[in-house]
Amino acid sequence: MGEFIIKMPDVGEGVAEAELVEWHVKPGDPVREDMVLAAVMTDKATVEIPSPVTGKVLWLGAEVGDTVAVKAPLVRIETAGEAGEAAPDSIPEALAEQVLDEPVAVSSRLEAKAPPQPEKPAPKPAPAPREAPDLSAKPLASPAVRLRARESGIDLRQVAGTGPAGRITHEDLDLFISRGAEPLPAQTGLVRKTAVEEVRMIGLRRRIAEKMSLSTSRIPHITYVEEVDMTALEDLRATMNRDRKPEQAKLTILPFLMRALVKTVAEQPGVNATFDDHAGVIHRHAAVHIGIATQTPAGLTVPVVRHAEARGIWDCAAELNRLADAARTGTATRDELTGSTITISSLGAIGGIASTPVINHPEVAIVGVNKIAVRPVWDGAQFVPRKIMNLSSSFDHRVIDGWDAAVFVQRLKTLLETPALIFVEG
Repeated sequence: MGEFIIKMPDVGEGVAEAELVEWHVKPGDPVREDMVLAAVMTDKATVEIPSPVTGKVLWLGAEVGDTVAVKAPLVRIETAGEAGEAAPDSIPEALAEQVLDEPVAVSSRLEAKAPPQPEKPAPKPAPAPREAPDLSAKPLASPAVRLRARESGIDLRQVAGTGPAGRITHEDLDLFISRGAEPLPAQTGLVRKTAVEEVRMIGLRRRIAEKMSLSTSRIPHITYVEEVDMTALEDLRATMNRDRKPEQAKLTILPFLMRALVKTVAEQPGVNATFDDHAGVIHRHAAVHIGIATQTPAGLTVPVVRHAEARGIWDCAAELNRLADAARTGTATRDELTGSTITISSLGAIGGIASTPVINHPEVAIVGVNKIAVRPVWDGAQFVPRKIMNLSSSFDHRVIDGWDAAVFVQRLKTLLETPALIFVEG
């Protein structure tokens, strides 16, 4: 028999480590070539690690939530063949290396782990009473778990998740299947609940927390709120959507705002910038790479529409839809989630009259979109119904003065209230 070490792959240029967010196997599991072993995350992008060989898992070198260095041992797999047999040519050198009989040198933390022992079948625990699940909530699970559930005809809303934030793991699915299709207990009246759940902050949630801490601790924010009359733009949007071609994406407010941003930052390039406060250098960017804060089942991500200055409104809409789908399905790449020069955050679908958006470090500005509502507006003679939307925009006060922030937002307001100006060249 031979053994292979699967190493942490180089998941992106300049990335020295990645966080392990999910195991798909455990010691003793049989694996086949190309089967997904684990998922790792870097810069909010999740990368699945497949097995290059067929065999049996002997050892796992990290726990979920651990940060693992590139090329560090991650999995040991027992394979058919004599010890010392050369590795198959199909195994990438960066991912796997064959080992002989001697032990593998790993980090001190990993060495502290017990060596792999032949596993004895554990006694099957008695089924515990099941709590009625919240059938209104969308379950949190990886694509692999969802696929297994779908193939097995299982509604994941009935499966209790034990992972971070209630994430459903393969083990949870196995336990549910082993119990069979038990009828759910009926809810009877109100009951007192005293349980306290400890949820380890890992994966995307930890990245979000780190990013928010970095932004709020390093950037002195100033937030400016202004209301915008969107009546004319809404009329234009309805007309353009009615007359759009079948291949064109439906227009929301965001493509118009993106085009208005492009025109505004051309007049105020200091807003489309990133600030290296260690070096004391402001980088003003000719390219307008717009980050779109997007809520996904796993948490907040910011896919980036690159070179908005070179895209028409329909192109902006199409790219926006593509990236939003990739973010929500967890298939967005690292390049699609980094490199923005200014960000839009939209809570318009939920409501609220104002917000205090947090700047996406190291940018210097973020534009927040609030919900459009019909409000009475005095036109000098009478109250008339108008479609009003608030913009809540935050700026790095080290870089952007309050006056310049106000000028920036007022220019956006002018363009959105007179949408024909958005399409005027020059």
